[in-house]
Amino acid sequence: MAVVAGLVGVLLPAGGCTSTGTNNAAPTALTEGPKDTGSYPNLNIPPQVAAKQLTKEETAAKLAQLKAEEQAQLSKGKGVKPPANSAALNTLAKTHGGDTLKQIEGKCDPTLDPNCN
Repeated sequence: MAVVAGLVGVLLPAGGCTSTGTNNAAPTALTEGPKDTGSYPNLNIPPQVAAKQLTKEETAAKLAQLKAEEQAQLSKGKGVKPPANSAALNTLAKTHGGDTLKQIEGKCDPTLDPNCN
């Protein structure tokens, strides 16, 4: 039992000293804390704005422009019909990747690509 205790006593300190990193310090933001600037912030002074604010007229004009563009997009989409043959599209989806990969690798299929040599 004394041998085991002696072995543990020798191995534990050696195991604790295996770290070679010297960056064990905490980040400076956590250690420094708040800084005393010598004055209180004046909350009565409004902060500077980053950009000029839109007027009510400019806001209304932008909204009207957006709504007009939205209506134009909606009117374009009315003529689109869903595909009639979804089975053909499903087959195309399953085989398209392999066929394209064969063409890219130079193993093209003349039935798929008439320019294939």
